[in-house]
Parts: sequence; C-alpha cells; structure tokens
Amino acid sequence: MNRALFRQTWRAQRVKLALVSAALSIWGFLMPVVYAKFGAQFRGIFQSGILPAEFAKFGGGDIFTLPGSIALSLIHPIAIILTSVFAVGFSATAIAGERQRGTLEVALARPLARRTFYGTLLVAAFGFVAVTISVLLGGSVAGAAFAGVLGELPLRHVPLMWLNAILLFGAFAAVGLAASSSFDRVAPALGVTLGFVIVMYFLEILGSLWPAAARLQPYSLFHYFKAKAILLGTPGFLDDGLLLAVIAAAVVWALAVFPRRDLAAPS
Repeated sequence: MNRALFRQTWRAQRVKLALVSAALSIWGFLMPVVYAKFGAQFRGIFQSGILPAEFAKFGGGDIFTLPGSIALSLIHPIAIILTSVFAVGFSATAIAGERQRGTLEVALARPLARRTFYGTLLVAAFGFVAVTISVLLGGSVAGAAFAGVLGELPLRHVPLMWLNAILLFGAFAAVGLAASSSFDRVAPALGVTLGFVIVMYFLEILGSLWPAAARLQPYSLFHYFKAKAILLGTPGFLDDGLLLAVIAAAVVWALAVFPRRDLAAPS
C-alpha cells in the first residue's frame, strides 16, 4: 500500500464521506424509534391478514423486533443507495476514472507499481465501507437508547453483524474495483458494478416477498447477509466465508488483468 496515495484518496473523499455518514447515522437512528413507537401496530396489521405475511420480512428484516428493525435498516433501499456511494461509486470509478481523465499514467510514473496502486485503492474502499457501516450501526444503537429499547439489543453480537455487513458491501467494492481495472472509461465499469448490485438485490427481495421465487435467493449475495440471525445469536460463518470467496475472486481478477493491460493514449 502507498501511504501518500491512501492519504490523498481519503482527503479527496472526506466531504462526501462526512455527508454520507451523517445521512446514514440519521437513518440508523430512525428505525429503532419507529420500532418502539409502531412495532406493535405493524404486528397487528400483519396478524390480521390485511397485508400478505411475506411482506412482514423484507429482505430478512422486519419491524416487529429490534434486531429485525436494525436488519431492515441495513437492507432497505435507502441504506443500500447511501452505502453504495463508496461500495459502488468510488470503487467503479477509482481506476477507470483516472484512466478516462488521462491521469493514471501520471500516477503510475512516480514510480508506483500497478499492484500497489490497486491495493491502496482496495484498502481505501474497505475503509470507506467500514466507516459507513459503523456510523449506521452507531445511529441504530443511539436510536435504541433514545427510544428506551436498548435492552432488547444483544450488543455482544453487534461486532459479528458489523463484520458480515462489511464483507457484503466489501464484496461489491471488490467487484467494482475489478470492473474499474478492466475498462478505460467510467461508464462501462460503473454499469457493470451497478447492474451486478441491482440484480443481487432484486433476486433477494423477490425471493423474500414471493415464495415461488425463493429458490433464486441463494444466487444473491444479499442472501448471505444475516443481520437479524446474527443479532439473535446465530453467527453465519459459512455466509462470511462465501462473501470472502467472492472478494478473493474479484481481487485475483483485478491483479491478473490490471498489471497486464496496455494503457493507450487517451482519446
């Protein structure tokens, strides 16, 4: 890892990181409050049969328990969009963006090995993901304390859930950097990464809401994010292992492709 590049990357993203972190902390704060105020009412609505029972467990989360509401806050489209600012946006444009602007050759001429350049950006991407997940969970803990339901949250299991979330969004970041290292322009790299995340999310949500499509869920990386189960005391080590395998495959691809690519003159 190159320290100068790492510091410069964090400096360049500090305002964006602060804004995203603020939004995520507010979002995380709201869900336990909503659970404390309206969880019982939502439970009654679903038990009455007004809404289909499948809708009660959106992507593995729910609003009837504190662990379920925190899981819901992590899998909700709002959280996905905000976290993807770095897991998708930064990772997919980190290398391809430099190439498109014609500045990649300058960075590599310092001298800076391509593997070192890639490794530094990978560490930075995982750092951004870790920070965003941390502030989201911090907001959830603060919201639970504010609503008076912190006693329902097994804090000893939060670190394992934090790790599971980092591996999920870290897998998307690794895929994004692999795509970014494979293209000379931002559009295809961002398109591939964003399309990958959307398909993964669609398969998981469709399977959770429509029983006939449940067999599609194992094909989604979101299926291996078990926030509620981890908080209830069921660690998903096999799930973490699969996410690690995806990260490893993306890293191997990038390390095989990026150092061997020709960098033609910008057009």
